[in-house]
Amino acid sequence: ATRNAELFLPAHGLPICGEERIRSVLNEVAEVLETLVEQTIVLMYQGASLNDIIHSVSVRSELLEKPYLGPTYDEPEFVVRNIWRLYGGWHDGNPSQLKPARDALVASELASLSGGALKLAERAGELAATDARLACHLAEIAMQAEPDNKAVHALRAEIYQRRRERETSLMAKRIFGSAAHQST
Repeated sequence: ATRNAELFLPAHGLPICGEERIRSVLNEVAEVLETLVEQTIVLMYQGASLNDIIHSVSVRSELLEKPYLGPTYDEPEFVVRNIWRLYGGWHDGNPSQLKPARDALVASELASLSGGALKLAERAGELAATDARLACHLAEIAMQAEPDNKAVHALRAEIYQRRRERETSLMAKRIFGSAAHQST
């Protein structure tokens, strides 16, 4: 921002021209990153888990509406995960994740408790319109519980494809699209 550059070629996004515009863009990007770091570290010192922090940290909406700060490649939630890794390491604060059971074993048990993998997948389909995050968890658990169940895969594919279509960042679109494709 202090280099008085006339042309800035960001890694993601269009070129930016003019000293004042470049300075403004870089300072706003720095403001967003600094606020993410500050909020994350404060919550870490308070003992919050990574999951709690991801759902608590925020950036002023008017900043995220700017074309160079909008979640088009990645998003603040992903930055928070990296801040956590930098300052907190790999453990996410959930003690059950320290030495977890296999995902498939947990999924099988949860499916059994809820009446089967198909029931979980059907519930995920019901939730998809109102709570896409929870729907994806249930769809994933259902698939892990019965990885050969074609009906479960069909519902999983539909849920992840719908989630993909609602996302703005390329990373999220790609990962959710890949999950949908895996189940088709």
